[in-house]
Amino acid sequence: MFTGSIVALITPMDSKGSIDQNSLKKLIDYHVVNGTNAIVAVGTTGEMSGLTNEEHIDVIMRILDMSDGRIPIIAGTGANSTTEAISLTRCFNNTDVIGCLSVTPYYNRPNQEGLFQHFKAIAENTDLPQILYNVPVRTGCDLLPHTVARLSQIKNIIGIKEATGNLNRVSQIRNAVNNDDFILLSGDDITALDFMQLGGKGVVSVTANVAANKMVQICNLASEGKFIDARHVNDCLISLHKALFIETNPIPVKWACKILGLITHDSLRLPMTTLSFSNKKIVQQALIQANLL
Repeated sequence: MFTGSIVALITPMDSKGSIDQNSLKKLIDYHVVNGTNAIVAVGTTGEMSGLTNEEHIDVIMRILDMSDGRIPIIAGTGANSTTEAISLTRCFNNTDVIGCLSVTPYYNRPNQEGLFQHFKAIAENTDLPQILYNVPVRTGCDLLPHTVARLSQIKNIIGIKEATGNLNRVSQIRNAVNNDDFILLSGDDITALDFMQLGGKGVVSVTANVAANKMVQICNLASEGKFIDARHVNDCLISLHKALFIETNPIPVKWACKILGLITHDSLRLPMTTLSFSNKKIVQQALIQANLL
């Protein structure tokens, strides 16, 4: 349930910025049909920072209801306040959520001891499996391998989404953790296949929002050790991996979902704005190269 192609699902909104329930259901059905291994609901790609707490919880519960047991759901429950992260996590203690993805506290820039205590406190308030999420470029702090190793000793901290793009982190974390069951997931589509070849077990993917079947193929082939075949599939997605980050995520991927007919509007909430005209051409060309348009 915590390996393979896991989509970092966007949160579709209508032209007024309200949650678009019809598009949300369409997205879930798309991932079920294409074999996506799991959905991360309301993570950073799902614009958690742009939703109220009530909306955050409501969207995850709606995704649970719409998925109806057809695909595992991982709740995004990170926050820069430890108290808030604990509160969000507790909301899903008695639901069908299979686990939580918790990003490092953003803006606060805690030291390594602060990061350890933050995640330890969250884990102590739930029995749900916890996946750490390290993305320094967005948060301003870096969860280092020796801290990951300390956290891995807490029984319900089961893995990490590592989004530095630094492939050296795979061996550094594996050597530090000393636990073969600890799951390493890539959080960087561009380097995800190399990450898996070095021992990672999958990817929490932005690209999977628009290329679900191809991302599943890549992960399945990688899990079978067929890396040459996996690379053939991945090669046609390289331009797309890059184009989906030509502006701040999830701006490009929302526009891509719209032109593919997966959602009705590419609306975002301020301070996020829609994709610029010049970059639309780049994303469109990448979708064509990936045989998606």
